[in-house]
Amino acid sequence: MKSLTEQDIRNSFINCSKGEAKRLAVPRDLGERPWDDLDFLGWRDPGAPDRSYLVTERDGGLAGIALRFPASQRGFLHRSMCSLCLTTHPGGGVSLMTARKAGAAGREGNSVGLYMCTDLACSLYVRGRKVPESGARFEESLTLEEQIARTRNNLSAFVDKLYA
Repeated sequence: MKSLTEQDIRNSFINCSKGEAKRLAVPRDLGERPWDDLDFLGWRDPGAPDRSYLVTERDGGLAGIALRFPASQRGFLHRSMCSLCLTTHPGGGVSLMTARKAGAAGREGNSVGLYMCTDLACSLYVRGRKVPESGARFEESLTLEEQIARTRNNLSAFVDKLYA
């Protein structure tokens, strides 16, 4: 992924108003992000424990998505798998992230959900740059490039549902 500026991020949001995009918390460490290893930029809102944001490249532009997830965490013995990167995590390491749809459907309250790594570090888990705490990645017969392509395709399918 190419590096992004704060303005790029704020202008990219498809499922919230311009005012909401202007007020949301953007990461302060954009210059330190491992852009070459990211398929998307994802972060949690430090001021709102039930909000996260994701920005990805789509059709030559950017698509920013405001996400919500339940603040309650599952027990440590419960394991869940991320639908994007297929990494398993214990407890609250995977959350059902929901996003309002873009346009009129979103204004009417329609939303789409997907189970994702709560820390939104899917790109780093796939590449082995980050190891899940007490979780695991299954050994796969797919090459790293194929696993990256699958993660991107899973994300693209989710983003497409926001426009449908």
